[in-house]
Amino acid sequence: MPTREAWQALLEQGLPPVTDFVARNRTITAYYARWYLQEPWLFKWSGMAAFASDQVGLALSIAEILQSPHDLLVTDAPTTQGRGLLEVGRDLYGQLLTLALFIPVTLHESISRQLLLNDLELLKQGNDAIFADIGWAHAAYAHGGLREIEPNIREGEHDSLLAGFRMIDEGAHRLAKNPEDQEAAKLIAQGNITLLRHEQLKTLPTYFDRMSDFGRSLASVGAWMDFEGSSSSVPWFGRHAGALSVLSGGRSVTNPEHRWEWIERDVLPKWAQVDGAYREGCAMHRRLLALANETPTMVRQSATIFRPLYRAFSLK
Repeated sequence: MPTREAWQALLEQGLPPVTDFVARNRTITAYYARWYLQEPWLFKWSGMAAFASDQVGLALSIAEILQSPHDLLVTDAPTTQGRGLLEVGRDLYGQLLTLALFIPVTLHESISRQLLLNDLELLKQGNDAIFADIGWAHAAYAHGGLREIEPNIREGEHDSLLAGFRMIDEGAHRLAKNPEDQEAAKLIAQGNITLLRHEQLKTLPTYFDRMSDFGRSLASVGAWMDFEGSSSSVPWFGRHAGALSVLSGGRSVTNPEHRWEWIERDVLPKWAQVDGAYREGCAMHRRLLALANETPTMVRQSATIFRPLYRAFSLK
């Protein structure tokens, strides 16, 4: 029977390297979307996780664009010995470009790193940690059920990760016997909420607690969940907490209590609505298919274009 580490290693084989954070996030999101599409009645946490991870991916794509101007700078100065005239001319062009752009690009990098990139790095680490923490269990359960998970549970996970999958498993077995069993469906839903609570209150705080004040405010303003199927308004933390409270730092999505209150009062009811109405061909199904196929959005396409463009301009 595979160990937890073996399941994690198997999933890791399908992921881009940690240094390619936009592509890595896109593949993590695709994993979540595929699990939900395969068993939408069962893997509800992974459906929510797909949309949350996609929101993280949007922020990471913006970070990729912010980092791109640094590629204009020449970081070394090769000697001219044994080099052709064309190579020497290209290097001279690069050094002149660096001289002209050093101050504005350095200022840009200093400001963007201080205000955004360090906090976005924590966001990326948190996204990776959630996948490492819960992703393996979805792969294991899909392969062999609860027996693949139970031997691999760590200390402190029995009341959260294991309890969640036990509820999901019990609900699945009851539905197999009686498809009309409403209590079974409630068990599955509650099991998935237990996984969500584990993620939000045990995994994420380590990363949110290290964010700057500016990063926390920015995360709160940018915290919304668009499930692409809700007929009512998109759950947005700023609306829930109040714009003044968010901007003043009085309430923050990085605070576990504030975040879970928003999830319970706003996000979960919206999710229950769209999940209950889910069917092939609906708006949420189309969005999940795009995420599962790793179809890039306009912002993500821009992130993949800007860095090569800057490199080409600098003749690197």
